[in-house]
Amino acid sequence: MKKRILVTGGAGFLGSHLCGRLVAQGHDVLCLDNYFTGRKRNVEHLMDYKNFELMRHDITFPVFVEVDQIYNLACPASPVHYQYNAVKTIKTSVMGAINVLGLAKRVKARVLQASTSEIYGDPYVHPQKEDYWGNVNPIGRRSCYDEGKRVAETLFFDYHRMNGVDIRVIRIFNTYGPRMHENDGRVVSNFIVQALKGEDITIYGDGSQTRSFCYVDDLIEGMVRMMNTDGFVGPVNLGNPAEFSIRQLAEEVLSLVGGSSKLVFGDLPSDDPRQRQPDITLARERLGWGPTVELTEGLRKTIEYFKSESATD
Repeated sequence: MKKRILVTGGAGFLGSHLCGRLVAQGHDVLCLDNYFTGRKRNVEHLMDYKNFELMRHDITFPVFVEVDQIYNLACPASPVHYQYNAVKTIKTSVMGAINVLGLAKRVKARVLQASTSEIYGDPYVHPQKEDYWGNVNPIGRRSCYDEGKRVAETLFFDYHRMNGVDIRVIRIFNTYGPRMHENDGRVVSNFIVQALKGEDITIYGDGSQTRSFCYVDDLIEGMVRMMNTDGFVGPVNLGNPAEFSIRQLAEEVLSLVGGSSKLVFGDLPSDDPRQRQPDITLARERLGWGPTVELTEGLRKTIEYFKSESATD
């Protein structure tokens, strides 16, 4: 059934892939972005479609549109970008949540919150399940993002309990793929860009800290399934449960790119999690979802994207 769908942060890395998926399904898609980290070129390929519309807007201000579904993805998601203006980051998470929830309440739309594994902080529980409350520093450099997303989840569930708003909450673990920002400071893009330039690959800490890496197509599939599953509000983890150390990731990137880059080591940033791995039992049970793209395959596709980007610069 054709729907009118709003995607906030729709010109960003994840948002642009989501918009493409929804347009291909025939929905009327309104992509909203203020272009702080989103880029028009991420959605240029959609501009000729009659069922796609692009709107410049900052979600910290109310938006008045008639829609059936809302995907709330608006927020810088990498440390480089969300620490650039910490106050703006937490305003985007909190005021943005209030504004999309208010819209959903008015027009009776279903609204999905793109939350994050960062709400678990530096976890004492491994792997992380949805019933774990987390270990987060409320006053650290990462708090503007971590605590902003935690407050957003609170708002979603309070609007659901008090006002009957039809919500969905997903917790996204490390995701990578084409259209990542080359300067976002995330480990996959950092390693690929450094390797392609023939620079040494910088690992912060000793490289033993772990992450799970989910390819973007898998994540979008889980997001759409969650939005369209009745009777389940979440929260639900979406990520790849395969756990890799940062050093393993660097070595894999080097083997795929080739060249003479070496590994160099720097100081670990404050509050950087030592382990991050999702327990996706709930996603498998309720959504029938699990990742299908292996790390090597996803990295190859991502490397090809960055190669094409450098060729057109």
